Amino acid sequence: MDESALATVLELERELQSPATRADEHRLRQLLAPDFLEVGASGRQWDRETTLALLREQSEDEETPPIGIHDLRGRILTPGVVQVSWDSSTGALRARRTSIWCERGSGWQQVHHQGTPIP
Repeated sequence: MDESALATVLELERELQSPATRADEHRLRQLLAPDFLEVGASGRQWDRETTLALLREQSEDEETPPIGIHDLRGRILTPGVVQVSWDSSTGALRARRTSIWCERGSGWQQVHHQGTPIP
């Protein structure tokens, strides 16, 4: 895998955090794999459908602050699998985040995401 694949995945991670994409369920279904799993800052696990419902609620709430992305970086774990790490800021909340992206027939999809609060 070359550096262009890594750059593509980093751009997809940025896109996934944008308000426009988070409000577009069709695009979210393209980016989040059917077997997607998130471990939230609370320790709770979320599947794709639960995550989509949560994002739908957040996108309808005009008071939801934008997500700041800091120190975005990625590394190739194996051909077709990329780990992305970054820190987020949402209002006063901060978290350290990690995602796993896999290249599939339809393109790159996120299969796992975890957020850990930063005190």
